[in-house]
Amino acid sequence: MCLAVPYTVETIAGDRLCVARAGSVRTEIRTDLVGALDVGDVVLVHAGFAIERLEERDSEELLRLFDEIRAKA
Repeated sequence: MCLAVPYTVETIAGDRLCVARAGSVRTEIRTDLVGALDVGDVVLVHAGFAIERLEERDSEELLRLFDEIRAKA
């Protein structure tokens, strides 16, 4: 099974690289597949690559659901 996790972009670290956060985890992710991002964008990340940029209304719901999952862990 593959799992993509929503991350929020915190800083742009290069042309195809940014630092993003999911819960308390911060990591560098590649942005080759989604193009240019802005700080605050929410992206789905799989294997260190942003694979999709989410619309604001979709990202709010998905982030809330992942927060619920983390709270139960």
